[in-house]
Amino acid sequence: MGLIASAAAHFGIESPEMRGDSFEKPASQWISPCAGVNQTASTNRTAWPLTGGAVSLDLHHPWGYVFVNLGIGTDYPSFNISLTPSLLNVTGNGTFCLPAVTLPGGVAISEGTNASIQVVTSGASGSALYNCADITFTSKATPLAADMCVNGTGVTGAIVDASQAQSAGSSTSSAPASTSSTASAASNVKSGSMVSAGVVAGVGALIVSWLL
Repeated sequence: MGLIASAAAHFGIESPEMRGDSFEKPASQWISPCAGVNQTASTNRTAWPLTGGAVSLDLHHPWGYVFVNLGIGTDYPSFNISLTPSLLNVTGNGTFCLPAVTLPGGVAISEGTNASIQVVTSGASGSALYNCADITFTSKATPLAADMCVNGTGVTGAIVDASQAQSAGSSTSSAPASTSSTASAASNVKSGSMVSAGVVAGVGALIVSWLL
């Protein structure tokens, strides 16, 4: 029962493939930067598009803040590139998928570059949980299919921002939009469009529903 409760309180990365099992000791998702799961010669690496790709998570908390960072390099890179510059609040247990996490302007990536993606979540306690996935940037990467990047039932995301926020390909709104209780496809969201200035918890939240 203790193991089940521990797993239920944590999260996983569904895509790209997670580096390793962070639910079993000696690993611990409380350990920065990658839950104590070390890179090895046989580390799983997922082919990822040169301009960015999908990130799909399996979340086990009723709500939490989600941050996605990038570290360029093969061996223990520094996760100094934010792929989600705005405060992203995700509500609901289950799959949450960002279909197009794009690289910030000025970040030049060449064919075959190795890197690692770090996902950090934080909830009501303020404590952070960590997981990592290792990737290789390549033009030969197959993007995650739309029907594989689908939010779970009742799972939605909100950009917490002082004024307005905008998702790529959709209009903005000054009031929270209604959410759907049915499964919705996480489409047309690019982290580069998230507003990074003036992010303050407790101020207005724009609910962004990722629908078909």
